[in-house]
Amino acid sequence: MAGVPFDQMTGKIWCNGAFVDWSEAQLHVLSHGLHYASCVFEGERAYEGEIFKLREHTERLIESARILDFALPYSADEIDTVCRELLVMNNLTDAYVRPVAWRGSEMMGVSAQTNRINVAVAVWEWPSYFNPEQRLKGIRLDIAEWRRPDPQTAPAKAKAAGLYMICTLSKHAAERKGYADALMFDWRGRVAEATGANIFFVKDGKLHTPDPDAFLDGITRQTVVGLAKARGFEVIERAIQPDEMADFEQAFLTGTAAEVTPISEIGPFRFEVGEITKTLMDDYSAAVRPQAPAAKIAAAR
Repeated sequence: MAGVPFDQMTGKIWCNGAFVDWSEAQLHVLSHGLHYASCVFEGERAYEGEIFKLREHTERLIESARILDFALPYSADEIDTVCRELLVMNNLTDAYVRPVAWRGSEMMGVSAQTNRINVAVAVWEWPSYFNPEQRLKGIRLDIAEWRRPDPQTAPAKAKAAGLYMICTLSKHAAERKGYADALMFDWRGRVAEATGANIFFVKDGKLHTPDPDAFLDGITRQTVVGLAKARGFEVIERAIQPDEMADFEQAFLTGTAAEVTPISEIGPFRFEVGEITKTLMDDYSAAVRPQAPAAKIAAAR
């Protein structure tokens, strides 16, 4: 489906309790979720017909909605069932899964106490987030001008649509310069994350990753922490200052879309695609497969 706009793809989408044709899954232009960003979503991947950590993603969707002061009208079991049924219905085994929930059109203003809560799920084929050849060599990151906000000014623990506005701005700016993505600092000037993925660094055989106090503690991030510890690697979660990047040997991103992606440079800083990064790439690839070795699956939980 490369090159086909998303609103012109074919298949089935589940929307507010019904499976509908792709072209029929629409919302009105006067939807609160569009105008006021009262919208939450998830990004999930299916491998060989099974969605990796589906329940964790569904629970985070429900929690994100709670943080934005609305409740989903469907249970976690119902949403999980829909996600699985959509894969079969659309004849997909390796796919991206996107549940989304938003306030509707009953009230159009900052207040939307009585608005209907809409929920939809779509699935589509999406093999790789970054260019595959570029990914193997390590991607190049710019340093973003925008920063992740103070949690007292935005609901940083929700996977909320509005929080990604500055991510789009940062990624566009990076791509115009020839980079694949951008590293964002937090409001204090500390290393935070990329525009849609968490970040890890390696030094002297130990992993260092920013404390997720101002951004999502990603499900893939948590999985990789477990895999690293199962390998005997020490994982240190802490505040990381930008100038520390000069001393790190390796760096990589983690995320549902990015999976485990090596980094070759961030602005003026250079990194190698080393053995620890390669090992965790392989371990993650094994862990997400339905027939992954039991020990790796246990470590990923």
